[in-house]
Amino acid sequence: MRRTRVPETILAIALSACVVEPELLNSERIKQRFGSFGLDVLHSSNGLRRASLYSIEAGRKLCRTYAIVRFDNVPDNVIGEEHARILAGSTIGETFKANGWTIYKETRFVGELQIPAHAGEMLELMAVGENELLAMHVYRLLLKKDEQTIDYATIIELHHPEHLDRKKVTDLYMVDEPARLTDNELNEVSELVLQPE
Repeated sequence: MRRTRVPETILAIALSACVVEPELLNSERIKQRFGSFGLDVLHSSNGLRRASLYSIEAGRKLCRTYAIVRFDNVPDNVIGEEHARILAGSTIGETFKANGWTIYKETRFVGELQIPAHAGEMLELMAVGENELLAMHVYRLLLKKDEQTIDYATIIELHHPEHLDRKKVTDLYMVDEPARLTDNELNEVSELVLQPE
């Protein structure tokens, strides 16, 4: 998963093959289903952010989506304010939606990942046991507003079994076949998700 700058004409073509974010953002879906929503930035450095999107259950935070975001080269003159808020802990979807951007997701992979014991942070945040199979969604997040089109980030989401399973993610997002991850890229994603902090 290399970060590359994509020409605007290629982005425009890619948008036509992408799925516009469904009516509900993931944050909205968590709040609707579980009655609350919050976001904790767990780690952020070198263009990479790990975050827990959680609900409150029995007085404690329960991670519903563990998200790893690899930011592309962000044009500060266009989305600098939004990007700064996101780095400070705002949710990506809500921030861009509130500022009039249309959000597109180019799905590169939908599947499952077995979470071993050494990924203890994720297991603890989700309160699940080791070797739990979690639905995984990998996508490029593209933004459009007026004539501006931006390739913003590649996002890896792992969902708590009570929130979204593989079938539900597949129902929401069809894989864009030309953009599907290669086996090597999928291995990179798995290593990135499971690497200890």
